[in-house]
Formats: sequence, C-alpha cells, structure tokens
Amino acid sequence: MRPTTILLLPGLGNSGSGHWQTQWEAGLDNVVRVQQQEWNAPQRRDWVAALDKALLALDGPVILVAHSLGCALVAWWTAQHGHAPHANKLVGALLVAPADVEQADFPAEAIDFAPMPRLRLPFKATVVASSDDSWCALPKAQSFATDWGAQFYVAGACGHINAQSNLGDWPQGRAYLAALT
Repeated sequence: MRPTTILLLPGLGNSGSGHWQTQWEAGLDNVVRVQQQEWNAPQRRDWVAALDKALLALDGPVILVAHSLGCALVAWWTAQHGHAPHANKLVGALLVAPADVEQADFPAEAIDFAPMPRLRLPFKATVVASSDDSWCALPKAQSFATDWGAQFYVAGACGHINAQSNLGDWPQGRAYLAALT
C-alpha cells in the first residue's frame, strides 16, 4: 500500500516561512502543497479546480491539511466533487482555523467563497479553532464542525493559528494529524 500523502491547502496569501504548514512541508515526508495561481485574489472555481487536479494526480490515500480559507476550499470541493471516484482517496482532513467567509469584514478579494457549504464531509475530519480568532468566532467554528461531521478541538488563545501565533512546527497540530492517520 502506498504511504498517505499530506496535501497542504493554505489560505488567503499562502503560508509563509513562519507558518506551521510551511514547517510541516519541510519536515514531514509525503507532503505536497497545492499551488494556486492567485493567492491574494482567489477565485473559488480556480482553487477548487487546482485541488481537484492535485487529487487526480496522486496515487494512494490522502489527508488534507487546510488552514483558514483552505477549509472553505475543502467544503466547496466536497460539494462539487465529493461523490467523484477519486474522492475515495481522501481518508481525512485536518481543518485548522476555518475562516468565516460570511463574516461582515471578510476580505472582498475572496467573497465568492461565501456562503460556507455546510454538508457532512464523506471522510474523517477534525476542526481545530482558536478561542480568539478574529476571522472566525469560536461558536461559528464549532457550528462548521458539527455540520461537517467533524471532531472539534479548541487550541486555546492562538489567534488565527498562523505564523503570527508563533507556534513553530505546532506539535499539538501534529498530534491532531497523527490521530487522523
């Protein structure tokens, strides 16, 4: 059996050098980052197509590791392709700091990701949220997790669980990932 591929799905702006996703990419085996054509003015259609293309190109089981807008990408991909044959490759998803795409002050550049799809995900999923994330209130993140059929964990007061959170390679996140595998 082929090893599980970890497919990284960064959010708006991509994940820079101090972000835990970038550190995981450098330090873990079988990690692939989905590259988007436009990180700062994303089009939902293009992001979903890039994820679908990446999944079609991979052999063996896949775990999605999404951050922020990447979580919305997972929901939108599932809504459009969740019943396709290659969807069976997905064995899980770690959805970290989901962005509330319906929030009044959400960046206009990514507005076509709203409304957030609320369908049950057809694979094992874990949502990790912060108690002080300015891009998604904790009750909203918990509501996403419930609707997606995902386990829900609160990481504490970690902001948006990004580079500014100073988590390094985020050992607790790696534990959530290990639980999915």
